[in-house]
Amino acid sequence: MMVAADSGIWEGTWEYCLGYWEGFQETLSDLDIDYWRWVLWVVYPIILSFLLPILILLFLYCSAFFLHLYNYRHNFREAYNHDVWDGARTAIAAAWDAQGRIWHGFEIDGLEKIPDAGAALIVYYHGTLPIDFYYLAARCLLEKKRHIRAVGDNFLFHIPGLRRFLEVFRVTPGTIQSCVSVLKDGHLLAIAPGGVREALFGDENYPIMWGKRQGFAKAAIQANVPIIPVFTQNVREAFRTPKVTRSCLRRIYEKTRLPIVPIYGFFPVKFKMFVGDPIYPSEDKTSEALANEVMTSVGTLIYQHQRLPGNILCALVDRLVKETIQVDALDTH
Repeated sequence: MMVAADSGIWEGTWEYCLGYWEGFQETLSDLDIDYWRWVLWVVYPIILSFLLPILILLFLYCSAFFLHLYNYRHNFREAYNHDVWDGARTAIAAAWDAQGRIWHGFEIDGLEKIPDAGAALIVYYHGTLPIDFYYLAARCLLEKKRHIRAVGDNFLFHIPGLRRFLEVFRVTPGTIQSCVSVLKDGHLLAIAPGGVREALFGDENYPIMWGKRQGFAKAAIQANVPIIPVFTQNVREAFRTPKVTRSCLRRIYEKTRLPIVPIYGFFPVKFKMFVGDPIYPSEDKTSEALANEVMTSVGTLIYQHQRLPGNILCALVDRLVKETIQVDALDTH
């Protein structure tokens, strides 16, 4: 009896909803087309009132972007006179630097610790996307006239259309011997020991996922160059990977080495890069001990300068509050 009663209730509810929908369709069909034109005529000013400020803001950002590029016009002329690829690198660096300053308020604390001449190995924490390293490379090229070579994951060299970019900016897969060769030639070289694993499967707690990787330490010892640890505040708040996909897709990655993890974000959070003190290899220091020392140094930078766990909303507030404080400081002077 209860089953029959429940089925009757459901049938009655369904008939009521169906009748309501049919009545709604009849009401829409009875409305004159002029009524909808009138509704649109009323709504258009409201829509425009919200769109116009956005367009003006976009125009201001484009103007700031252009002025930033124009500020480096002498660099472009000098670079293009020397070599066409030097000019291209300088132009792209200026564009990245402008994007970083405008969107993330990117700044560097300790840029002077990166040498103006001579070799050094820069070791950085790998965010979901390493855009903070792009900003660092751009700033060094523009202000120090130094091009940072980089070690990239193997999958990058199989992406169609990227080969020329990787060649011009001298990104290599990075065997120990190739890294030693670059460093012995007196260049700056950057590497993120955590690689794709740290990028895609880290989280807002900023774990260092280097495992037992010591190749970078071996290269520094053989080339006898300092290692400079680097970390960027809020780097994981700009881009994130969904939590629900990490465990499953990590198993796929460990078997195939394919980084098939969805990424979301591009939030305009505050970026501030902190450059640590150089760490020098010594004869009595093994590659394992040197790697652990560098990892500890990066962990210290994270502990000192990063809110844990990371929070996107707070990082957005950092972008607004810190910029306001800087403007106020300029006004007082």
